Amino acid sequence: MPGIQRRLSLEGSRLLLARQVDTYVGFTLFAPQAENLEIFYLAVGPDSWGSGVASALLVGAEEHARSLGRAALELWVINDNDRALGVYERAGFADTKQVKLDEFSDQIERRLLKQI
Repeated sequence: MPGIQRRLSLEGSRLLLARQVDTYVGFTLFAPQAENLEIFYLAVGPDSWGSGVASALLVGAEEHARSLGRAALELWVINDNDRALGVYERAGFADTKQVKLDEFSDQIERRLLKQI
């Protein structure tokens, strides 16, 4: 929760929720940066994996980026999260080869970018 709260306090941040019938099944949290829209979180409940929820949330983020005149979507993903990497790759994100150690999670992350 602290990471989500920290990102929600950023100017222009948005939380986009995904709902199936009467249940919330996923969300994405993003905020504009100087040139890009940065996605901080994309989460989908396991019961909804493979149903297109993540793709729909990414489309929503991309539409918001366009409305702000941003040139790309960017995000950092845990280096060994193969499921997430597959979702982002199918959505058109490219690996920038930049890596970092996340100071809060102590995980190696890599930066992905999608030109829009």
